[in-house]
Amino acid sequence: MPLFTYKAINALGETEEGLRDAPDEGKLIAALQAENYIPIKVALANSGSFLGLWGAKPNKLTQKDILLFTGELATLLESGLPIDKSLIVLMDLTEDNERLTKLIAKVLEKVKGGTSLADALEMQAGIFTKFYLNMIRAGEAGGGLGEVLNRLGEYLESSQELKDTVSTALIYPTILLVMSLASVFIMLTFVVPQFTEMFESAGKDLPISTQIVVGMAEWLKSYWWALFGAFFGVSSYMKFQLADPVRKKVWDGRFLRLPLFGSVLMNKETANITRTLGTLLGNGVSIIAAMVIVRETVDNLVIAEAIGDTEEQLKQGRHLSEALQEKALFPKMAMQMIKMGEETGRLEEMLLRVATIYDKQLRVAIQRMLAFLEPALIITLGLMIAGIIVSILLAILSVNDLAF
Repeated sequence: MPLFTYKAINALGETEEGLRDAPDEGKLIAALQAENYIPIKVALANSGSFLGLWGAKPNKLTQKDILLFTGELATLLESGLPIDKSLIVLMDLTEDNERLTKLIAKVLEKVKGGTSLADALEMQAGIFTKFYLNMIRAGEAGGGLGEVLNRLGEYLESSQELKDTVSTALIYPTILLVMSLASVFIMLTFVVPQFTEMFESAGKDLPISTQIVVGMAEWLKSYWWALFGAFFGVSSYMKFQLADPVRKKVWDGRFLRLPLFGSVLMNKETANITRTLGTLLGNGVSIIAAMVIVRETVDNLVIAEAIGDTEEQLKQGRHLSEALQEKALFPKMAMQMIKMGEETGRLEEMLLRVATIYDKQLRVAIQRMLAFLEPALIITLGLMIAGIIVSILLAILSVNDLAF
């Protein structure tokens, strides 16, 4: 059903504004009147309305939006406000964020109608993960929704911090790589051709290195579009390969076996799996149900299959550490810490410690990889440009019959 914004006067003579689902404007007006409201204005939420939702986009929230929603709602609930009042206050706090305000209003309407918060969030298709929803359900069932939201906030904050760290760390190497390729391309397509006519008019054989550079320049000048075609071809091929689960699993296995990138990927997945599992177990979710949710949060199909096999072995009564250790896939230190957590009855705490450790190891691994990548790019660029310049100088010296 479409979402409408409305402005109406309630039985106390106060003006109220909000959002509500309805088949059409007429039925929404009738529903408001049945609730003793006097409708003033009703409009589609995405058609430029009095609530400032002009040309609003679909409810697609970012990770930071969800983190803001979680943290603020946790604070309001722990201050003693009921869920509906908390959502109303939260709408005022996030009025600058149109998408988030719109979503909160839809959730509020469902909650006022008697729907649980978890079910109301689940109705917002494609926004909240199964992990998030199960955490909310566990909090509602245990009567500690505020505390659960705080844990969720910490989890989301750690995940977002890790993503931001990786993204920030990759900015400089990416710029360096693009500038390096652009510099070489400009030299070969604009600088080298300026000397080609002089070399041809001299009527002498050019050095081998100069012939190679001139040949590359001529090829690029004529077939530069082939590079873009090759790039899009490779990209399309990889998308095709990764779209099929069978082929994606093969590639995921190859990624894990890469010398440096493989360890970075495994540290990332280990931190993600242990943090998610520890958070779920700490909020009363059974280990079987938690493993199902964890498997859905893993992108690498090789690791997801290992989690699925572990889930089946847990159903047969085996310990988590034994089932995971048989896969010989996860780091040994993580397996030992999980085993220790099971033996001492502190599995949730130990899983979260493992997540913290491998978060740190991931950051160190990324820093090491970048420490190697940056000088490698600079040296490679320097050698390529130096090679082009030296080849041109050798040709100039040869043409003028000079010698060192």
